[in-house]
Amino acid sequence: MGKAVYAGTFDPVTFGHIDIVNRAAEVFDHLVVTTTNNLNKTPLFSLEERIEQLHTVLDGTPRIEITPFNGLLVDFARQIGAKVLVRGLRAAADFDYEFEMGLMNRELAPEIETVFFVTRPQYMFVSSKLVREIARKGGDISSFVPPAVQNAIMSKLSRPGTGP
Repeated sequence: MGKAVYAGTFDPVTFGHIDIVNRAAEVFDHLVVTTTNNLNKTPLFSLEERIEQLHTVLDGTPRIEITPFNGLLVDFARQIGAKVLVRGLRAAADFDYEFEMGLMNRELAPEIETVFFVTRPQYMFVSSKLVREIARKGGDISSFVPPAVQNAIMSKLSRPGTGP
């Protein structure tokens, strides 16, 4: 089914993100997983650290490539020859935001489709924001993120100036 792009902040990458990647990789011939610096968010991890985490947890997944991008996602998709943007949906609030974004992307690039993957029920409540909050307060995040990501979060939060 060609090339698709799955973009996110991935701060941190969660089991929900990994589930979407695995399922999209089954549908598309080539899936580019990408992230960027979002000016509307203050990430815990740098762009380089997020790319490294994606490599750690996704390397070995067939038909995927991991790379950062700058600028508009639709321009990036055009640049690499992707015809589909993959988005994950957890709940109604996600739908409202993603629907609006999908319509805007269609206006900017009518040749690029947005495809939604509905999360599995066990990941409906998992968000990177909540994972960071739980970790900052000393909670157990092992059921939400892979061990390497959990270790990176705990290491980052134990450094001065990055804790609660």
